[in-house]
Amino acid sequence: MQAEQMWKVSTGKGVKVAVIDSGVNADTPSLKGQVLADETPKSVAYRATVDYEGHGTTMAELIAGTGAGGSLKGLAPGAKIVPYRIELDDLKGGAEEKKKTPEPEDAIRAAADTDVKIISMSFGETAPIPEVKEAIEYAASKGKLLIAAVGNDGLTSGDNIGYPAAFPYVVGVTAADKTGTVSKFASSGGYVDFAAPGQGFPGWCDTNFRSYCDDANGTSSAAAIASGAAALIWSAHPDWTVNQVTRALIDTAGRTWPKNKPSKYLGYGAVRPRVVLANAHYNPGPADVDPLAKENGGDLLAKSAAASTSSPSSSPSAPSSSASTPSQAPEKGSTGGTSAAGSSTESSNDNTTLWVALGAVAAIVVIGGGGLAVARARRAR
Repeated sequence: MQAEQMWKVSTGKGVKVAVIDSGVNADTPSLKGQVLADETPKSVAYRATVDYEGHGTTMAELIAGTGAGGSLKGLAPGAKIVPYRIELDDLKGGAEEKKKTPEPEDAIRAAADTDVKIISMSFGETAPIPEVKEAIEYAASKGKLLIAAVGNDGLTSGDNIGYPAAFPYVVGVTAADKTGTVSKFASSGGYVDFAAPGQGFPGWCDTNFRSYCDDANGTSSAAAIASGAAALIWSAHPDWTVNQVTRALIDTAGRTWPKNKPSKYLGYGAVRPRVVLANAHYNPGPADVDPLAKENGGDLLAKSAAASTSSPSSSPSAPSSSASTPSQAPEKGSTGGTSAAGSSTESSNDNTTLWVALGAVAAIVVIGGGGLAVARARRAR
């Protein structure tokens, strides 16, 4: 990614990223001064800076870690993290603790009502939860860029869809190793939009926060890196909309296949923010047109605007009813819908290798991730 060169143009300064995970420890050397704990809405702020697993802290460091004292340095060290703590499998404390800990839908909705630009979600559920889907649509209607890990079920169920990555209006990210090959553990299917590094990284693996552990692999870290990439672009172009940032990621992703035929394994290709940052004349296209409208089952903001115009009682900030109806907004990759990263013309000799230069997806400084957990069929990715 040539991070050192990118940082001459952008470090992510001015961009806030909501990390919805197991909590974020704001006192690690990498995150001191990087976590805006006071900006987590009070309704979902319960122990947001108490990470009960280490996973959320690693994700935050991958995005905005400073690298102080030999710690992890993230892709967007100038960005800031707003922490959100939800229930994953490793949450201890019994029924009372679980009752106080916010559900994902509550955290997503709360984040949507703040000035964060990106909502990073390195967790997954095996089945779609209606409340989460509605929260996703609400956040998308607010112009937030929603990024999620696609899951680590590649060695077991393969194409098993993970949510929220599989929901419309969410950018699903898979993991690649240092050679640019999609990770064997990474889930695949019509909900993969991009690839990013996801293997061979150190990361926090417990709550002691004394030292990093090796090989904390997962699509979690890939989603965090993609969030950092988006932060770099948005920082350099603060007047761009979520549609333009998303379009920039699509246009400049590393791939050797046609853009209109995304890969089942790697989506539109490897995220390469440096290509956008290096081109002062890059045209991000129209601000009000969703580049993934076809894959998402329609342009949510356009639907919301239309609903607002036609109905005096409609809220301009809430998603329209048509966008939240499953029959009218199919999941990405579902039968009858065009997938963001799955194509019926996918080549049979696609061996899951991303045939681009290593620089397109190479590790940047020291960044890591990964994690395992399950709750309400929910686990960290």
